[in-house]
Amino acid sequence: MIHKLPTLAHLCKALQQVPYLASKNLYRVATYFLLSDQKKIDSFCLALLAAKRNIILCPICCVWKEREKPCVFCDDQSRDHALICVVETWQELMAIEKTEGYKGLYHVLGGTICPLEGVGPEDLSIDALVKRVQGSTVTEIILATNQTPEGEATAMYVARKLKETGIKVSCLARGMPVGAVLEGLDKLTVYKALAERRLF
Repeated sequence: MIHKLPTLAHLCKALQQVPYLASKNLYRVATYFLLSDQKKIDSFCLALLAAKRNIILCPICCVWKEREKPCVFCDDQSRDHALICVVETWQELMAIEKTEGYKGLYHVLGGTICPLEGVGPEDLSIDALVKRVQGSTVTEIILATNQTPEGEATAMYVARKLKETGIKVSCLARGMPVGAVLEGLDKLTVYKALAERRLF
């Protein structure tokens, strides 16, 4: 039936390209947009275009930042610049920030090493992290990757790459459930795992 409505078919095909949007929800999302008033749709489209135009990755820590403004983390002198917490994505960064217990800097890898999906070390910001800490005042790196097979493998690779720098490398405490994803944990669990980290 949908092939007889080419405009709707095109919308659903576009929605299929959005990661994490379950196929069973495609029609619900399409319906939401179709039933929304024009002002709401215009506002949504403007917000998306503005974000695409004005949000970029910080060249130092790889966290999202406003194009014309300094990074809210790297430029914050109240934070501990001797401490860097390495996370997979900005979602994990937000999970840690919610605990309000970490006051150091961050480095976002942009994912994990996953050969089955064609993601190698060169596709992540690992080399940028190594260059960042060489000759710097950083004294500790906290590897806060998720405790999944890919996260563990990535943490081990990063730890090996950092070994030559002589900087202390720690990871989150094992109090986190194996297979857990930071984004889905409550803030107390994340805070305790961060506070009770151990050497890698």
